[in-house]
Amino acid sequence: MSTASDWLEEQFELEEHGTDVRTEVLAGLTTFLTMSYIVVVNPAILAGIPGEKPGIIIDGVGVGEMRAMLAVVTIVSAAAAIFVMAFYANRPFGLAPGLGLNAFVAFTVIGALGVPWQTALAAVVVEGILFVGLTYVGAREYVIKLFPEPVKFAVGAGIGLFLALIGLEAMNVVVAHGETLVTLGPVASDPVAALSVLGLFFTLLLYARGVPGAIILGILGTTVAGMVATLAGLVEPGVLAAEFVRNGGFDFSKFTGAQYDVSPLAGAFIGGFGQVEITSFLLVVFTLFFVDFSDTAGTLLGVSNIAGFLDEEGNLPDIDKPLMADAIGTIVGGMLGTTTVTTYIESATGVEEGGRTGLTALVIGLLFVAALALVPLAAAIPLYASHIALVMVGLIMLKSVTSVDWDDATEAVPAGMTAIIMPMTFSIAYGIAAGIVTYPIAKAAKGDVRSVSAGQWALALAFVAYFVVRTSGVLQGGI
Repeated sequence: MSTASDWLEEQFELEEHGTDVRTEVLAGLTTFLTMSYIVVVNPAILAGIPGEKPGIIIDGVGVGEMRAMLAVVTIVSAAAAIFVMAFYANRPFGLAPGLGLNAFVAFTVIGALGVPWQTALAAVVVEGILFVGLTYVGAREYVIKLFPEPVKFAVGAGIGLFLALIGLEAMNVVVAHGETLVTLGPVASDPVAALSVLGLFFTLLLYARGVPGAIILGILGTTVAGMVATLAGLVEPGVLAAEFVRNGGFDFSKFTGAQYDVSPLAGAFIGGFGQVEITSFLLVVFTLFFVDFSDTAGTLLGVSNIAGFLDEEGNLPDIDKPLMADAIGTIVGGMLGTTTVTTYIESATGVEEGGRTGLTALVIGLLFVAALALVPLAAAIPLYASHIALVMVGLIMLKSVTSVDWDDATEAVPAGMTAIIMPMTFSIAYGIAAGIVTYPIAKAAKGDVRSVSAGQWALALAFVAYFVVRTSGVLQGGI
């Protein structure tokens, strides 16, 4: 009789990928901890507040109830995509509604353009259907293969810098500045920044000593330290620990069950088709399409580079399978009531812990499902603690730039633009677009036009059109 371990080995080919059940479970837990914030953040962005904030507003449904419904929808859509990733693609990637695109839909599409939220969800569904079709015929894989080699190599470093910036910002180590845009935060006087730095050094120490599970131990250690400081009365409740941690004890009344009736949201996209204004609708679909395509492609290539999945030409074999997972997730999400589902760059944390197969994704998906039992548990790990992992992985991902031929200007320019623009604009899509556009220009300047294919020229022109649409004022709001 086959045991559970035998089934897991057969299903996910663990030995072939040089991993085991313990490693995959640890990797899945690590990735979940670093991306679980989306269960709280996505509802906060998408839920509208009458007279104060644009977003999804339903008559008779309060803001709290709306956020609870969106939390459930976020979890279900993420789990659906992740299970496809686990069993169909057998890759260790986590997926969920993407940050940036949700803000674009709430503030730009619904707020600035005045598009009904049902129609905005219809655009998400259309985008997902387009992606399923293009993935099925291999078009998405073909386009990604057109990405110039230096861009592929630089994507990992760009994402690494992007991750590190996101992490340091969440830790209050990097803060906004009116003149220099960013600067060092008040590390010595801000409890969040001070504990974050201590937690980061603790994690670096564990990692440097080769301690298994260093990243997750760092996250949990920092979380516990924040709880202890709160229980001891050193800081006010809610500063270093979740709201249920109070001075001298725990207040579990803060935990409330999720609002499981999502019928006001589910299927609402159908009515949205009856309110379509064709010009704005196509612009929204166009923008969602380009950003999702670029973000997903960049994330898959960058994280796969860490895992050693890329071939000699920098391509990910069978990339159509993980692409199909995010396409299906997007359709499910739009039908249920949330925005585009995409592959998360936080997957790099699990890959760094040794995750190599779909078993890692399965663990992530099961943990998302478990979060349905008590949605507030997703916020038990403070944002500053979980984002220590992003800084750690960001540092590690910088090594990918060693594959770039920096002595060749036609390789260095697009690689450098890719890596620099991502964190500077807070967008993976912009970084990839910058690299793709500058590659044929650099080659042409050197007289090496023949090395640029017609497809690469066409892709560069497409991204130029994308930049025009995004920066011309036709659509306002950043992604």
